[in-house]
Amino acid sequence: GREVGGLSTMLAAHMDIDNTEHQRIVRDFWQAPNLATKNGLKAVDTFQAAADGKIKCLWIMATNPVASMPNRELIEAALSRCEMVIVSDTAAQTDTLKFADVVFPATGWSEKNGTVTNSERRISRQRGLVPPSGEAKHDWQIISEVACALGFDEAFSYQHPAEIFREHCALTGTENGGSRALDLSPLQDLTEQQYDAMRPQQWPFSEVHRAGADRLFADGTFY
Repeated sequence: GREVGGLSTMLAAHMDIDNTEHQRIVRDFWQAPNLATKNGLKAVDTFQAAADGKIKCLWIMATNPVASMPNRELIEAALSRCEMVIVSDTAAQTDTLKFADVVFPATGWSEKNGTVTNSERRISRQRGLVPPSGEAKHDWQIISEVACALGFDEAFSYQHPAEIFREHCALTGTENGGSRALDLSPLQDLTEQQYDAMRPQQWPFSEVHRAGADRLFADGTFY
């Protein structure tokens, strides 16, 4: 998640949320005038804010916070008070789903199609073993459909995970020039066939970083 902006304390492509140049790069790339420019709330703080009535809507994906987070009473109080709770899940019954106003059936690990990056920076293709069951959809499809319904169809018209991957790769290389380790730009023009056949490999991929790919910082470059 941190590579694509999934944390509340950083921008996508490992760019710093409080760096004005990084803000400009991401804002211009995505044409997003309302881009966040300061740290958001972390997980526990988010639920505390919801319990205090400061957050009106929560969308919970790929997690079951009532069961997995500390202080179950706080989590339940937060979800009870929150005006709109949306949950995307692979299971029909969880402790968190009891509080959901809207439920989106999501695909499980054996149905997913995308990429996974491990702790040694190795990106691997995740290929579904079985087709999605019932009305289940991939997370990117659910997000895209909701975004389109809200009027952001131009930015979320994805039809294949390869499109999202190419966009991510392009952002990592935008105005990079060796200034950021995360650089997947050589992969930004992959065809769907090349994406489907992609083998596990470590970033960074650019020629600038080539010497430091197997062991980051081995080339004497630090960030």
